Amino acid sequence: MAYRSALINVMAQAARKAARGLVRDFGEVEQLQVSKKGPADFVSAADLRAEEVLRRELQKARPTFGLRMEESGETAGSDREFVWVVDPLDGTTNFLHGIPHFAISIGLERAGQPVAGVIYDPVKDEMFWAENGQGAHLNDHRLRVSSRSKLTEAVLATGIPFHGRAGHENFLAELAAVAAEVAGIRRFGAAALDLAYVAAGRYEGFWETGLSRWDISAGLLLVREAGGLVSEIDGGNKMLESGSVLAANASLHEPIRTLLRRAKQRP
Repeated sequence: MAYRSALINVMAQAARKAARGLVRDFGEVEQLQVSKKGPADFVSAADLRAEEVLRRELQKARPTFGLRMEESGETAGSDREFVWVVDPLDGTTNFLHGIPHFAISIGLERAGQPVAGVIYDPVKDEMFWAENGQGAHLNDHRLRVSSRSKLTEAVLATGIPFHGRAGHENFLAELAAVAAEVAGIRRFGAAALDLAYVAAGRYEGFWETGLSRWDISAGLLLVREAGGLVSEIDGGNKMLESGSVLAANASLHEPIRTLLRRAKQRP
């Protein structure tokens, strides 16, 4: 059995507690009270309840740490070094449409860099977790990124800009460039799980822009600890700030980036 530190246990227990309410609400999704937060971007009572459970559990375990939460924003801690970065429901649109593909994502950052992360899919009871220097795991099993090295055998995941987001034309150019070279492309609507699936070797790679810190903080660490590479699509290293992410195994990271770069250069 994989060893989980006290820190990972705190995160996993908080995720499981919050997940109980999400699963209950998912079963009654048609009765949820939903308010519109922005174009094609919804926040539900389920998000808010889950976030409050996570806040309570994380603050109880580590009262000095700060919090950065999707719905309620930032809360400074007396320890300025450590910050929880929390998405209580990644895949909200899936959730509200009755699609069973969503997750809770909890990252812990130290001085702005991820040092621990948990991504929990309550429908499948899959707990992805990683700690800096300790590897990545799914429940009790160690994870490694895919070993496939040919684009023609690779399955990639991506996110499509939705209504109200810029970048549709650029994305279509990227999609055309990549789709012609790979075995398949998937769009499942939960970036945290996309990154977890790269870490688990289910996808060879994932790219998307316009992501928020809470979408990717835990997932970036998972991919790294599973032996993968993460960068911005243009090769930079400020993914948490820019929201631009390319994650892949070491063999395919640069070939995928080359395809995406060519798409930008097309007239």
